[in-house]
Amino acid sequence: MELSKRLFAVASLVTPGKRIVDIGTDHAYIPIYLMEEKKCISAVAMDVNEGPLQRAEEHVQKAGLQNRITLRLSDGFEKLEPFEVENAIIAGMGGGLIMKILSADWEVTCSLKECILQPQSEIEKVRAFLLENGFVFLKEDMVLDDGKYYVMMKVVPPEIERIGKIYDKNGIGEKMEWTETELRYGKLLLEERHPVLKEFLLREDMIHKKILEGIEEKSGEKIENRRMELREDLRHIERGLEYYAM
Repeated sequence: MELSKRLFAVASLVTPGKRIVDIGTDHAYIPIYLMEEKKCISAVAMDVNEGPLQRAEEHVQKAGLQNRITLRLSDGFEKLEPFEVENAIIAGMGGGLIMKILSADWEVTCSLKECILQPQSEIEKVRAFLLENGFVFLKEDMVLDDGKYYVMMKVVPPEIERIGKIYDKNGIGEKMEWTETELRYGKLLLEERHPVLKEFLLREDMIHKKILEGIEEKSGEKIENRRMELREDLRHIERGLEYYAM
């Protein structure tokens, strides 16, 4: 199974030897790849819609993995028992939906050893949600695939008693706060000086400055609000780029 750059990056974050579940599996590409590469010991592929699940079943059968990958029609973790798997992959959907899935059944979420998340939107909100609820960030990655930038993260879910608390990256109970710049672009990506993030920041810097230049001679309340937003964005972009000058 050959994966796209995005899906390969997601799959690469999975710790080998785990029992995994792929939420919103669509074509079941990731479970098939992980099984073929012997990077997981069992897999459950779940989707909320019958159409994608049927496509997933066809691909699983074609790969000869019907006895090793279980397919389930499920809304998020609905058809998953606590401790049934160790790793949950939730990729290719909006950040709001990812947060909803994680919070809908805390007993299942907190029974997991790790989660691999790849939100398509509201990435800053997802990071804030994870920190506020005691998730521990282990790694972040970022790729450019077919002209689009994608961010993925590997996190350890909290234990039940840690929900609603903020912990440091060692999980020892000290309050951990990320700056707004770190929430926007990823503290781990910035500290790593990830090359793809640098490309993204430089592109955003150019785009924002060009837009500002285009509205320089214009006036009005909406224009001024837009100008303020762009300048605020540029401040955070510049702070992000400062990591690469260290």
